[in-house]
Amino acid sequence: MAFRLPRQGTIAKPLRLAVLISGSGSGMEALLNHQKKNCSHVTKIVISNKEGVAGLTKAEKHGIPAIAVIPESAKDREGHEREMDAILEKYEVEAVILSGYMRILSPWFVGKWEGRLLNIHPSLLPEFPGAHAHRDVIAAGVEVSGCTVHFVDNGMDSGQIIAQRSVPVLQGDTEESLQERVKQVEHALYPEVIDAFAESRLESIN
Repeated sequence: MAFRLPRQGTIAKPLRLAVLISGSGSGMEALLNHQKKNCSHVTKIVISNKEGVAGLTKAEKHGIPAIAVIPESAKDREGHEREMDAILEKYEVEAVILSGYMRILSPWFVGKWEGRLLNIHPSLLPEFPGAHAHRDVIAAGVEVSGCTVHFVDNGMDSGQIIAQRSVPVLQGDTEESLQERVKQVEHALYPEVIDAFAESRLESIN
């Protein structure tokens, strides 16, 4: 991998993570529950781009600092991200985990964190990128969907794929029913990949 990866985390000195969310934080909560075991990574801060979302409350219930950093405008991505980055520095964050974070990151932020910036997407990339993957999967009539963990680059869900897991698309599925089935798989796969990422053994995932 050409970009810079983080140091290797250990149980004694876990890799320090930030989790970025935009909503319910179900995937974030699955990660926090996973981290309660002996773990090579730890979440130091949860940041949302929206106030009052359930994910912030969930993080606080787990004893994790949680904050909303609200963009001043839709166009000022870099200004918003510089504000977030200052928080990451304050908490000595070493890698950033996107978990249902619904903003496109600027080249400045991606450039700074590339190789230490992961996302999970609810389709088998490169098929069905973007914000409406479940809708697009159902409309296409495919029989298999799933989720993909990937490094973040400057494209739309186009970064290097780390791992994927599939689920069947059932006859009569709605966006909601497919989403719930994919979420169950996401909540298992993402912590597994983050373990391997933190422990410098990504090659063992696939």
